[in-house]
Amino acid sequence: MFEQTFKNIDDVLRKEAGCATELDYAEQISWILFLKYLDDLEGDRQSKALLTGEKYEPLLDEPYRWKSWAYPRDEKGELIKTAAVGDDLIAFVNGELFPYFRGFKDYAEPGTFGAKIGEIFSGVSNKFQSGYNLREVLESIDKLRFQTQQEKHELSDLYETRINNMGNAGRNGGEYYTPRPLIRAMIQVIKPQLGETIYDGACGSAGFLCEAYEFLRPLVKSAAELERLQTQTLYGQEKKGLAYIIGVMNLILHGIEAPNIIQTNTLTENIQGFQEKDRHDVILANPPFGGKEREEIKQNFTIATGETAFLFLQHFIKSLKVGGRGAIVIKNTFLSNADNASRALRQELTSSCNLHTVLDCPAKTFLGAGVKTVVLFFEKGTPTEKIWFYQLDPGRSLGKTNPLNDDDLKEFVEFQSTFKESERSWFLDLKDVDLETFDLSVKNPNAPEEEPLREPEEILAEIAELDQESAEILAAIGEMLA
Repeated sequence: MFEQTFKNIDDVLRKEAGCATELDYAEQISWILFLKYLDDLEGDRQSKALLTGEKYEPLLDEPYRWKSWAYPRDEKGELIKTAAVGDDLIAFVNGELFPYFRGFKDYAEPGTFGAKIGEIFSGVSNKFQSGYNLREVLESIDKLRFQTQQEKHELSDLYETRINNMGNAGRNGGEYYTPRPLIRAMIQVIKPQLGETIYDGACGSAGFLCEAYEFLRPLVKSAAELERLQTQTLYGQEKKGLAYIIGVMNLILHGIEAPNIIQTNTLTENIQGFQEKDRHDVILANPPFGGKEREEIKQNFTIATGETAFLFLQHFIKSLKVGGRGAIVIKNTFLSNADNASRALRQELTSSCNLHTVLDCPAKTFLGAGVKTVVLFFEKGTPTEKIWFYQLDPGRSLGKTNPLNDDDLKEFVEFQSTFKESERSWFLDLKDVDLETFDLSVKNPNAPEEEPLREPEEILAEIAELDQESAEILAAIGEMLA
């Protein structure tokens, strides 16, 4: 229904001088889509108010509603000839529209939808330089509708494709995108339930929250359950402005009207001050790794480290309720690093939680990432006794044209349900771990033995024999031709 519309938008973006990458495409589509969504939302609220007799108070002032600036219509429903275009349109967007929406952050009550609007527009910018290109995109997006579930489902699929393309583009785009087959496998192992809260403190494009919603939506049996799923189940935090708006838009397109995502640096929270009301039943996350934080940030944590991912892991352990479950992607060197912080964190994790499963992911699971990763599955409240490892081997080299798929992870999910041992899976008993190094690295004792390497003399003899055979064949052919 809308695929051609998105193709038309992509064609315009490719010729726009201000948009050079897939990241730019995603950002520009996101803020324009959000404003179109706001207009449809305002229309729905106005219709409901008329039906119920309640007073309708518009969220937006009239000049900044979609129908006033983006696609003003005449009596026939066509774009009016005086609609802003070219330099006039760019001047309005940069000089009036963005300042107006950014202003929501200053006067809207914290936690409200209005405050969320202000946060979104504080983190993005208009990159269109040509008002004619922008006008074309506005006219295309005006055709999109958010009213029915089918329309939202198709839009979410098309939007996910843009996020995927952004991840494939590499550089910092990849940090916003976790392969969806991996997310789905993590959720199938964790098995979130209706009524539980699910949290991602580094939510990026909200892939974990969207997939958790899709997992739980078929379980809903009543309007009350659906409302709780949409309003009191999924929680996220994200530091970067672009990722934040993409995450909000992604959840909106999946059917969540006002996503519980806030734009903040999660690591500024002091984990010693957490209370039970701050904790969650399920945590699903792929925190950024390799980054560094300021000294005052490190003081919020009991184990001092400059590695961002290790700070996030401490945050997640503290954020879980007793009995809560976590599935966290982290670089595989976490299991074996010899520094004091890494050892202390492994000991903290295994003493406060049951680290029951480690999924060892193959190289290039994450496109553009130069490190290998593992997924840690744990339950808070009881110490670890045994860890079940699974070494994922899709049987091919992963890449942009050959990414991870759901079938690659079927065996892992199946074997994990019973902790089955095989050539790819095994147990590590914590009693056998060296207490000095506390090394938990992946060492598969069940891997089939490789054929022993032959001695050089044997290889050279075989080459000589093959050379002799080749010479005899060539001599025979020569005699036949004589």
